[in-house]
Amino acid sequence: MAENGANPLGTYLRDRRTRLDPAALGFAGGRRRTPGLRREEVASRANISPTWYTWLEQGRGGAPSADVLDRIANGLMLTEPEREHLYMLGLGRPPEARYRPVDGISPRLQRLLDAMTLSPAIIKTAMWDVVGWNRAAALLLTDYSRLPREGRNILRLMFGSDHVRARNEDWDSIARFVVAAFRADVARAGANNSAAAAELIAELSRLSPEFEALWQDNDVVAHGEGVKRIHHPVAGLLAMEFSSFAVEGRPELGMIVYNPATPADAERLRALLDAPPA
Repeated sequence: MAENGANPLGTYLRDRRTRLDPAALGFAGGRRRTPGLRREEVASRANISPTWYTWLEQGRGGAPSADVLDRIANGLMLTEPEREHLYMLGLGRPPEARYRPVDGISPRLQRLLDAMTLSPAIIKTAMWDVVGWNRAAALLLTDYSRLPREGRNILRLMFGSDHVRARNEDWDSIARFVVAAFRADVARAGANNSAAAAELIAELSRLSPEFEALWQDNDVVAHGEGVKRIHHPVAGLLAMEFSSFAVEGRPELGMIVYNPATPADAERLRALLDAPPA
């Protein structure tokens, strides 16, 4: 195949390598016919054959393997979105998710949560640890700031807290839904075979025979949308619609936003949010 626009993978590889500084990466400087790294320098950084790399840029030699693409992505110092684009060009699919533990969220994501003053919202990890929330969520769901970090796990709260259990109308259906959605989330984020997931599942199975039975059912659902009915000690029974959103570029994170299902629910929620602190 000719080295032109008909070879989008080759075009992308050439563009990325021309953006790198040879001197900063330990290669000899001096005058070069073109900016950036030479092909053989990229091949050296990626630990692959210079001939094979040249063929990739020229559109020859067939589809590269995932291992080769990962080596090239590291050699070209690609960001995660750039690596995903490389996979789409080279293999026609995104890379397998790589699970990364998360301790918190960015200030920008927190500002997004805080801007939703009338909508309780949280951000959770693939392990269902709550790592971000707004004031409305603290008042309606749980004040996560009063819990230790390990206590902010939704599954631990669902199956280990009588208080949370009592707050959830139709707990049995909610628990089944939560376990099935958790199974889907850990697999999507590439965490299903991780030690962290195995430890959490074992802990919950010891803690709750109900969790163990639900986990053994192997149900899988997308979190998606639905309605959750919450018994609040001040506002009473509230029907809240929820919608789930992916966080772009962060497969290990998901955002859940709640909104009142009826005008009457909206009035009760607003009264709760407007009440002075206890």
